[in-house]
Amino acid sequence: METDRLLVGVPRETFPGETRVALVPAVLPQLAKAGMGVIVESKAGVAAGFADEQYAAHGAEIGNRERVFRADIVAQVRTCGANPELGRDDIHRFKPNQVIVGMADPLVCPAGIRQAAEYKVTGFAMDFMPRITRAQGMDVLSSQATVIGYKAVLMAADRLPKMFPMMTTAAGTVPPAQVFIVGAGVAGLTAIATARRLGGVVQAYDVRPAAQDDIESLGARCVLLALQPGDAEDQSGYARELGEAFYARQQELMAQVVAGVDVVITTALIPGKKAPVLITEQAVKGMQSGSVIVDCAAERGGNCEVTRANHRTVTDNGVTVFGPTNLAASVPHEASMMYAKNVSSFLQLLVKDGKLEIDFEDEIVAGTLVTRDGEVVHKRVIEALSEVQDG
Repeated sequence: METDRLLVGVPRETFPGETRVALVPAVLPQLAKAGMGVIVESKAGVAAGFADEQYAAHGAEIGNRERVFRADIVAQVRTCGANPELGRDDIHRFKPNQVIVGMADPLVCPAGIRQAAEYKVTGFAMDFMPRITRAQGMDVLSSQATVIGYKAVLMAADRLPKMFPMMTTAAGTVPPAQVFIVGAGVAGLTAIATARRLGGVVQAYDVRPAAQDDIESLGARCVLLALQPGDAEDQSGYARELGEAFYARQQELMAQVVAGVDVVITTALIPGKKAPVLITEQAVKGMQSGSVIVDCAAERGGNCEVTRANHRTVTDNGVTVFGPTNLAASVPHEASMMYAKNVSSFLQLLVKDGKLEIDFEDEIVAGTLVTRDGEVVHKRVIEALSEVQDG
């Protein structure tokens, strides 16, 4: 390993059930061209299908955890707040001016960001990536949502006591499964496309009127509820939290839709907030026996009132409700490949000719920077910390 190159460390993930890895062998040549060397903790990529030998073949050094955390930059899938329990074991390994890059769940667990700041690291939360054209190749939330939407449909198809496609056989015609997707962000749109490929008849709903074109472009029918959401989208392109009266009416209308479908996939999330409950327990009671709900918002409390995080619930009327909380990690190979490309592109923004040249005025840098010089510097994280203290 060349000692004059900036070193990027890739530790093994410690969050329970986390099988992804921050960098994969295929992106290492790009980093090398930018003057970065890479050290990977032994077996960091094994769960995702990437052996130590593959990293070594692409020029990486294989080392222990202590050595990895001595690198100039540490790239993780889950850092600080996104790994609140076991992540504490690594914080003492941070050093001043070290760059930490990863998903940090900064609005839900701002205390982890504050703790990292005490070690004077320059911390970047990849889950704060601005939704601008120039940052599309670095958008980890979108890349991982692609995996989530795909896998959610497969979970439903596996549990559903029906087949998705219409089939004409000697024994008669099998009607197609009726699928309802709630939320038309990246996860929802991928779920629509996947359900359609499997042969399901798909309809979808999103509180944002602008999503109708996206839904229909994938061959699904857009469900239009008689509601006036007003400004349902924030400046970043994410759904905005709406009032209680709106959600109550939305729940009533949603119950009518889910009563006639076989599969429901929910993907509605609001950054830093509890997921809105869109499907009530009463609505689930009105569904057909054998129906399946996969609640991709389970980690934030769930879009379905019946959802229990990390559990499969079967109701008295025979409806199965899944509450997966880390669905992207169930397809770790592709999820890691996409995540690694996001991180690699971001690192190449920070490093030029083997030297850190961070432009703190750059919109992408400023949007993701959460700690610097011993302080929490991101306005939204500071506000979240203030809310915790006031509470």
